Amino acid sequence: MNETWKLLQLPAQADSLQRLRALVREQALALGFAAGCADDLALAVNEACMNVIQHGYRGAEGMIELSVGAIDGGMEIRVRDKATPVSMDDWRPRALDELRPGGLGVHFIREIMDEVAYLPLPEQSGNLLSMKKYLNNQGVGK
Repeated sequence: MNETWKLLQLPAQADSLQRLRALVREQALALGFAAGCADDLALAVNEACMNVIQHGYRGAEGMIELSVGAIDGGMEIRVRDKATPVSMDDWRPRALDELRPGGLGVHFIREIMDEVAYLPLPEQSGNLLSMKKYLNNQGVGK
């Protein structure tokens, strides 16, 4: 990554999420995204990081590394952790007709972002989630 990327490393704890959301929102606005879209991007990152905290580290200590940068026509957000590796096949959102708290994070991420993928890590430890949003698609959904 070059100098146009912003990086933040914080403990994988719920009280770290405010700083992660703030960085995403700030960068989205700086790149020309509307305020509502910037808020949606912050929500998607919050959900991705909460999944790392709850399902990746399962309450154990760990770190989350957030990278935010400009890409051609938009922005990319990367969430890196050292938790047990997962794949996109592991992402199964709960059925939307099941009304109960929690479990909608994957749904929100997929609806807000234009592209979501796990990137390969050479050391085979942890996860690197890439989420992209394009300026020409600032509405929720694809």
